Amino acid sequence: MAKAINIPFIYEEYNRPEDLNPDDRELILTARDAALKAYAPYSGFLVGAAVRLNSGKIVVGTNVENAAFPSGICAERNALSNASANHPDDIPVALAIAAATADGMDAGPVSPCGNCRQVIAEEEYRSGKNIRILLSGKDKIQIIEKGGELLPLQFNRNNLKLNPR
Repeated sequence: MAKAINIPFIYEEYNRPEDLNPDDRELILTARDAALKAYAPYSGFLVGAAVRLNSGKIVVGTNVENAAFPSGICAERNALSNASANHPDDIPVALAIAAATADGMDAGPVSPCGNCRQVIAEEEYRSGKNIRILLSGKDKIQIIEKGGELLPLQFNRNNLKLNPR
């Protein structure tokens, strides 16, 4: 007999950056600024990400599109890769994401794609620490306390039976 399982998901919602604590506000504003620097000539969908490291340092990333699709990279993976490569001992504790188009900042928060969710989950697994996710839209901000909430039933190294924790 089948058994229904409910996976709860809770997040906080805010209407404007001014309602956030100073660290979260700074991270959101940094992600929004990064979005405006993205290279997205094909989709016109500009995404910026800002990662706060445990030390307080902020590392940014943008989406970078490529005519040889899918050779581009998402902003979230760009920022997390940048952090890992340049600050390997300084783990990510928060990740803000913002998107814009030619009309300005996207009205609602944009959630990471599946690939980015998997990369966030792997980073949490690798560090053993949660990464707060801040999704920023012009009219709404959502805060999720750990990236794993975005990817329930995630795939990780335990599935491979290699080097289990």
